[in-house]
Amino acid sequence: MLAKGRKVSGRGEAVAANYAFGPLEDDIIIKHRLLTRTTTTRGEPPLKKLQKKFTSFFTEIDKNDDKNFADCEKLAKAFLQELSTFEIPLLKSRAVVEANIREKENFHELKEEINRQIVQAQSDIEDLKKQLEQSKIERRHKEECEAIRKLIAAQPPRSETQKLIAELEKEIAALDAENTASSRLLELRKKQFSLLLHVVDELQNTIEEDQKNLIEEMRLATEEQKNGLEDAIGGSEAMAVD
Repeated sequence: MLAKGRKVSGRGEAVAANYAFGPLEDDIIIKHRLLTRTTTTRGEPPLKKLQKKFTSFFTEIDKNDDKNFADCEKLAKAFLQELSTFEIPLLKSRAVVEANIREKENFHELKEEINRQIVQAQSDIEDLKKQLEQSKIERRHKEECEAIRKLIAAQPPRSETQKLIAELEKEIAALDAENTASSRLLELRKKQFSLLLHVVDELQNTIEEDQKNLIEEMRLATEEQKNGLEDAIGGSEAMAVD
């Protein structure tokens, strides 16, 4: 089946093995030989031995000789003994196969349980992630509340604040009263100033009228004086002619 070649180097390197068949073909051949039990590591294969015992027994029976009854009985016992010997490994193999089947079923059950645990673990992880996010939000809210509490604690007591507010309200009321008085005084000053402007305007008009009257009177007086002078000059000239 296998053609092996060994090459040993002078430095004690590993032995290199060359196989006539590939790994897949070797597995097929080994599986076939294990199932048919046509090979063994020691002595003759069990199936060949069983075949030889059966052939010897059948050949002896086929002789149709009455004298070979003892030989037939001996060969029959040898065949049955060989058959029992051949059956024991089969029973062992069957027990091993059944054990492997049970182990396989247990493995599948264990695999399903592990898969179920994995799914449950993934679900638990998702739940824990949500709880972690919720915890982060709650922690952020607590930190904000703590910051607000510290800010409130840094402020003066409520009684002092109310007292300060009352004082400020009094100051505001005083300022409002002062503003009202100032507004009234300003309004009075506006009225007085308007009256003063009116008086000044009337006075100015009166002065202008007086100035006009004075100029007119002076003009009239000048004209009268001029006329009187002219009359005086005319009378003197008449007297001189006479």
